[in-house]
Amino acid sequence: MPEARALLPEVRRRVATLIEGRADLTELSFDLRRAGSSPLGGIAEMKAIQARLDDMLEWFRDQGIELKGFAPFLIDFPAELDGVSVRLCWLEGEPALDWYHRSDLGIAGRRRLPG
Repeated sequence: MPEARALLPEVRRRVATLIEGRADLTELSFDLRRAGSSPLGGIAEMKAIQARLDDMLEWFRDQGIELKGFAPFLIDFPAELDGVSVRLCWLEGEPALDWYHRSDLGIAGRRRLPG
């Protein structure tokens, strides 16, 4: 658990950058479908944003962090709590890593971390 909490500031910094890219990709994709053009560019720019986001997401996998959702970002840190396999879960916008769920339950079993 201390390792996950130590990573959270870097996670939050990286997610903030990913949110910007996610917004650009969403706007660009919508404009291209709707109007065929966008102030953000064309298909080449859209592909470049997608590639950049994929590269940025690789960092999470390299840290052993599981990305469960992209909009909003939902991230799980594998952990153990009282001998039980759990996932410490962080949802975009949360100020701290305060929640967990049993690994076999998913977010529907989300509880506040004790103490």
